[in-house]
Amino acid sequence: MECGGLYLFTLYEKIGWVYQDNDAQERTHCYTSALPQKPLQTLTNILNGFYPIALGEMDGVQLMNRTDTKFMFHREDLLSFLPDLADTYRALEVEGTRESRYETLYYDTPDFWHYLQHQNGKRHRYKVRKRSYVESSIAFLEVKEKNNKGRTYKSRIKIEEILPQMDGRSQEFVERKAEEVNVLEPKIWNSYTRTTLVDTKAGERVTLDTDLSFYFDNKRMDLHNLVIAEVKQDGENRHSRFVQHMKSRILRPDGISKYCLGVALLYPELKSNNFKEKILRIQKITRSYAI
Repeated sequence: MECGGLYLFTLYEKIGWVYQDNDAQERTHCYTSALPQKPLQTLTNILNGFYPIALGEMDGVQLMNRTDTKFMFHREDLLSFLPDLADTYRALEVEGTRESRYETLYYDTPDFWHYLQHQNGKRHRYKVRKRSYVESSIAFLEVKEKNNKGRTYKSRIKIEEILPQMDGRSQEFVERKAEEVNVLEPKIWNSYTRTTLVDTKAGERVTLDTDLSFYFDNKRMDLHNLVIAEVKQDGENRHSRFVQHMKSRILRPDGISKYCLGVALLYPELKSNNFKEKILRIQKITRSYAI
């Protein structure tokens, strides 16, 4: 395996991730000295302390044209500060739950053109994905565009279900919304649990993604205890209650594209220099509660 692959595989062994592929047996390394994880029910109980908001009440915070600010931290941090936000944010409730499962299939060209655009530092870039909102049984084909000024534009059409191949309607939609698109093929699945907090007065949404997994064919990576938070606003507002709370805990904006993270982990033969610092950051986060 090349140096990049050796780097990543060594990293997996250090931080207790589980990696499996066709050429190696599953390897699991756990820290017996780590603090026991609190059960998911604990997060559920905290969220029950928030006033709910329904999808029908969120027309003012759809934010299909927006700025995004990401943060990464340990699950224990989330459980410690989340109750402090209940007086500002409401929790999205869908089909009786405030912790919704998302399943996403990402597409790219055979040579990973979309991934490499990000890896090589191009600011204007695209992502193409099919996403299923499990509890509501709704699925969309989505194209995300990030422009040179850091704004994100999302376009989507409803689909019946996630099928690996693009039909004619889907292909036509992608060609209209994304530049320089050639043949696209499925590259990686991603699943996670999402909690959405909404501040209707500020026109802001905060998504909290936990239980992240990446998989494709016989390769799989589970990221235990990592939380990726994303503050979605019409314009960058540093007076956001969530952003201020992150600042008070010395948690600086620090995120990574879930697609690029998954590709870097499942395809170690690809160039990933631009993401190594982020992966090391994730290592530090996931080990932060080891004694």
